[in-house]
Amino acid sequence: MKIICLCGSPKGPVSVTMQYVKYLELKYPQHEFVHIHAAQQIHRLEKNMEFFDEIMEKIKSADFVLWAFPLYILHVHGNFKRFIELIFEFKKEKIFEGKYCAAISSSINFYDNTAHNYINAISDDLGMKYIDFFSAHMNLLTKSEGRKKLLGFAEYIFNCIDSKILPAKHYDKIDYIEKPYLPGAGLERKSKTGKKVAILADNHYNNLDKMIERFKNSFADETNLYYLSDVDIKGGCLGCLKCGPDNKCAYDKKDGLKTFFNDEIKTADIIVFAGKIRDRYLSSEWKTFLDRLFFNTHQKTLIGKQVGFLISGPLWQLPDLKENLTSYFEFQGANIVDFVSDEPSPDSIDNQVSGLAERLTIGSRLDYIKPATFRGIAGMKIFRDEIYGSLKVVFKADHKNFKKTGLYDFPQRNFFGQMFSNVAYWVTSLKFIEKKMYADMPKFMILNYRRAFSKKI
Repeated sequence: MKIICLCGSPKGPVSVTMQYVKYLELKYPQHEFVHIHAAQQIHRLEKNMEFFDEIMEKIKSADFVLWAFPLYILHVHGNFKRFIELIFEFKKEKIFEGKYCAAISSSINFYDNTAHNYINAISDDLGMKYIDFFSAHMNLLTKSEGRKKLLGFAEYIFNCIDSKILPAKHYDKIDYIEKPYLPGAGLERKSKTGKKVAILADNHYNNLDKMIERFKNSFADETNLYYLSDVDIKGGCLGCLKCGPDNKCAYDKKDGLKTFFNDEIKTADIIVFAGKIRDRYLSSEWKTFLDRLFFNTHQKTLIGKQVGFLISGPLWQLPDLKENLTSYFEFQGANIVDFVSDEPSPDSIDNQVSGLAERLTIGSRLDYIKPATFRGIAGMKIFRDEIYGSLKVVFKADHKNFKKTGLYDFPQRNFFGQMFSNVAYWVTSLKFIEKKMYADMPKFMILNYRRAFSKKI
């Protein structure tokens, strides 16, 4: 069987993900593995059509396609996203149609689900026969049990192909035709903030520009509008981890992204991210920007910010996109106010855009931050445990930050709380007390809350 491995790492052959692929190649010498380092070679693929066609011909000759990628900010790397965009831009979908495929990733399992959902959906859009995915913790291959699981995955995939299994489709084709948006009359009421409002857009698009215009006109104060196309960004994240010790990026003094983020975005009180959907995510330009913010490593950089989104495209058909963005910015400590798209009628868009401006203003005035959900809490615990463990060797800046800010909040560090819990555990194990406790469990559960009613706040 000829297997084409589409590699989504900017590091090419030396990426962690490719070690999983190489292990499969070693264990299955009867199959031919061809590696295409799409993320690493993206600039050549963009500029050299002959080279791009050579890659497409290789894919055309494949029996099976393996999407292999590391996670970068809850998703695939910006370069890999650009490769996927090129497939549709150059209308090469037919080359992928009918081919069996699967996906393999490496990460610390932080929102690997949204990244795999994206690849599954893209595979369905291309008419491929998507079988399954294997999401590996980056250290899984170093363990005997991990290697067994990887080989089990390969055997499962190969058996499905040999049996000519027809897997189910999980994602419908996007049904969307952009309708021109014309903002309505001027606003009688405009929000006054007295705070810095920053709008960041990836590029100029008809509907998006008009939504931004409506949003800016919703404020009595001046707003700051920036376009990624005007920001000095020399390239995508290299995955080199030079940011680990002290948050210094390999691009420091080579481009202006870090200075722009720290001076213009991080200092804003209200931030609106505006973008146009490309395939099933925002543009690769947006993804590259988010990837490059990893110079902050795993530290929260938008604590207390009010954040909103203006999206041009079929947002309502892409719940994974909304989940992805919500999860990232919730982890960053921001208050996500709402998403507004250009899908409804013009009057409704007007009201939603202006309403978003007013809600952002109210939230900023009140310093309102709603409690984190599973997205922010569980994500932080993953980072906490990983950094406290072996990753502090690489991410020294995270380790120092987590100690300083109290993010190392392990239960065992609360000595008195643990002592009380241990004593209570044994006391409530006594049968007559246990029986009484469970008989009055509803009252028992709210026992500690009574004291809160006597507090001023």
